[in-house]
Amino acid sequence: MATRDAILSIVDKSIDQQQFLNLHWEGTFQDYLQLVAEKPYVARNAFQRIYDMIMYFGAERYTYLKEDYIRYKFFSDLVEHGKDAIFGLDRTLMSLVDFFKSAAHGYGTDRRILLLHGPVGSSKSTITRLLKKGLEYYSRLDEGALYSFSWKLPDENGNYTLHPCPMHEEPLKLIPPEARRAVMASLNQDLPEGREIRIEGELDPFCRKTYNDLLLKYDGKWRKVMDHIVVRRIILSEKDRVGIGTFQPKDEKNQDSTELTGDINYRKIAEYGSDSDPRAFNFDGELNIANRGLVEFIEVLKLDVAFLYDLLGASQEHTIKPKKFAQTDIDEVIVGHTNEPEYKKLQSNELMEAFRDRTIKIDVPYNIRLSDEIKIYEKDFNKEKIRGIHIAPHSIEMAAMWAVLTRLAPPKKAGLTLMQKLKLYNGKSIPGFTEDSIRELREEAPREGMQGISPRYIQDKISNCLVSDAAMQDKTINPFMVLNELEMGLSHHSLISDEETRKHYRELLSVVREEYEDIVKGEVQRAISADEDAIKRLAANYIENVRAYTQHEKVRNKYTGKDEEPDERLMRSIEEKIDIPESRKDDFRQEIMNYIGSLALDGKKFEYYTNARLQKALELKLFEDQRDTIKLKNIVSGVVDDETQAKIDVVKQRLIKYFGYNETSATDVLNYVASIFARGDSKQED
Repeated sequence: MATRDAILSIVDKSIDQQQFLNLHWEGTFQDYLQLVAEKPYVARNAFQRIYDMIMYFGAERYTYLKEDYIRYKFFSDLVEHGKDAIFGLDRTLMSLVDFFKSAAHGYGTDRRILLLHGPVGSSKSTITRLLKKGLEYYSRLDEGALYSFSWKLPDENGNYTLHPCPMHEEPLKLIPPEARRAVMASLNQDLPEGREIRIEGELDPFCRKTYNDLLLKYDGKWRKVMDHIVVRRIILSEKDRVGIGTFQPKDEKNQDSTELTGDINYRKIAEYGSDSDPRAFNFDGELNIANRGLVEFIEVLKLDVAFLYDLLGASQEHTIKPKKFAQTDIDEVIVGHTNEPEYKKLQSNELMEAFRDRTIKIDVPYNIRLSDEIKIYEKDFNKEKIRGIHIAPHSIEMAAMWAVLTRLAPPKKAGLTLMQKLKLYNGKSIPGFTEDSIRELREEAPREGMQGISPRYIQDKISNCLVSDAAMQDKTINPFMVLNELEMGLSHHSLISDEETRKHYRELLSVVREEYEDIVKGEVQRAISADEDAIKRLAANYIENVRAYTQHEKVRNKYTGKDEEPDERLMRSIEEKIDIPESRKDDFRQEIMNYIGSLALDGKKFEYYTNARLQKALELKLFEDQRDTIKLKNIVSGVVDDETQAKIDVVKQRLIKYFGYNETSATDVLNYVASIFARGDSKQED
């Protein structure tokens, strides 16, 4: 049992006092100049800081379909151990990072609004959340340190009080404009391209007035003014409203521009005598407090037109217009996100041409690679998070498969099914298709991923399955439960507007069920034929006969001792399992012998499992031979003798050990496959 002292001890160990002091560093303006001289990066602008933040976490290169890709580790959410990790959107994220790289170099994109565009649930908000969360984390590191300042001013009693700069301005802005060019040249002389320090714009109205008042007081002696400056390190934080802002549109009648640029503090008007005195103004709008960092506009195109005009100046000129004050300079990244219908409205609105011209749109599509889609759901539905309920194999895979199928365009190539297209995209080889032909498939459907079923819908339906009465009772969910839940939800899916689409999605569910049937048949077949000794004996027998056949020799019968012709019936019974036609049997047998020979030349021993096609053929043959011995039809009828039950139990254990089932799901899948074969047998009898 934990004691008070034990709990306090845990808290004490988690607190790093030195780190606290580092994060709350304070010093004079001269101290800060020394810091900048040693570490110029502390004075980076917002775009430079975000680009450096992304690159801080590293990247790895890879090739897919003969194209080079970069996977930026930042988007795997290393800050929170993968909580908001993004999968399968490397091309989109590369475009995003290129935007920040160009902006960091000052090539023009720093004067644009970044607009993330895509269907609902395609990770637009997640990308923005990662950027905000990353900035908070990065600003706490030495590599991401940034600073602002406070004014140390006397009150009416002669005591000094600190007045923080309301917009967290860069302290170098305190350098007079006439001296800045020379100072920047001195700081930048040894810095590489893209790393140069660029201090642009004037102080915010509050700091500008305070600065000018002190200059008057000290007869223009700038150094005396700097004696009133206390430089402090700042930590970017959305909750503390420092350097990170979020704006969400409300009802058009209630939208007020003061939410963006601040408002008059009426309580202080009496104290300072004017509503145009910056000391009587709250510089706490989202664009004010996001200075030095990032501001997110949720569903940006739903903003009132007047708000969008505010964003034009904020992006192009890096200025905002607070009420009663002149244009005020800002340094921040503006990120908006929107969906397809809203963006189409923007395109059709000729009055918004200026806004379109000042945005850089990056499409954020859904995944079209099955393996990446599966990772989205495994992040939320795994053994660590879902305890007490077993998720049967392929439950998540089948849901993800259906989601991806809804996003794919029908292939134009004759004879290619949508399921085959999905498998090609997922890296499976299909005879007749090369990397070039897969690239052609993608190029003929450039909008793939911009429509279809959202991951949120899949997550909701899997969640429904997990809390259903059946799951609570059996402590298991299986693919059929998930697929049924997905289908039932289609009738009232709010984003499906026409019956044709609904019908198409239901047809795709049938395609997925057929694929699942093939998968579990294969697993049960392998579980039944998983007798290692039996399959090795069958393989040795086959190879011996193939060797004799290709060498035009006879085979010694170990029982009679006589030489006999190779067993053609045995060889064909195996080869037919993988659809080797009679006309190609010689080629296949020679291929096997050549393969064995090449292994021998390398000093390697042939094993049946080194050739995938042969392994599959042997497993299917052994399954066929052993299938009747466990009497699958009897499983369906429920009449099973002790000997058969023992064999069934062995198969169940193999399903559990090798394929990830538990007792309940192994029984279910064995019964299901048995019913399939029973149906097939009854059709043959008819």
